[in-house]
Amino acid sequence: MLRQDSSDDTEDVSLFDADDEMSRRPKKSKIKHPIASFFHLFFRVSALIVYLLCELLSSSYIACMVTIILLLSCDFWAVKNITGRLMVGLRWWNQIDEDGKSHWVFEARKGKKATSEAESRIFWLGLITCPLLWVVFAFSALFSFKVKWLAIVIMGVTLQGANLYGYIRCKVGSRKNLTSVATSYLGRQLLRQTVSKEDQAVS
Repeated sequence: MLRQDSSDDTEDVSLFDADDEMSRRPKKSKIKHPIASFFHLFFRVSALIVYLLCELLSSSYIACMVTIILLLSCDFWAVKNITGRLMVGLRWWNQIDEDGKSHWVFEARKGKKATSEAESRIFWLGLITCPLLWVVFAFSALFSFKVKWLAIVIMGVTLQGANLYGYIRCKVGSRKNLTSVATSYLGRQLLRQTVSKEDQAVS
């Protein structure tokens, strides 16, 4: 069952595999949702390929732009509404309450149903790699003065980055925001370095 962001018992789960669950259970490497796994990568990889080969495939900038934006939009919808829920048991959305206030909801599945390790790897690899490639393309378009392509690249960064942010929030947990997680991580690293320096000074 999926728990809402506001509940106190939302499960915090790790980023690439369900490490805690998988340590207690036999690892399931079989892909249980092959169609969802295919479409999780199909739209986003297709958008990247069309962007890279656009000038070779067509001389029409408008046709290329429309094709890439359609692929990015299909990817955003499929990843947000289908593949995240099926492949890793996570989902996020925005809802408007009766007072007209907007609320972001981040959910993580709790219960006995374990996610497949293979599907989890496919999901996070696609979710993280593709936005990074769009960022690289953004710098490339900026420094090569291809301003007309910059709007398409920014669309890619925005749509795929939004899904990445939403699912990381689902993984991190409802009671923690990303700033507090990063701060606590940096604090632990600083403490370790300070302790190791003191140990070296004593010895």
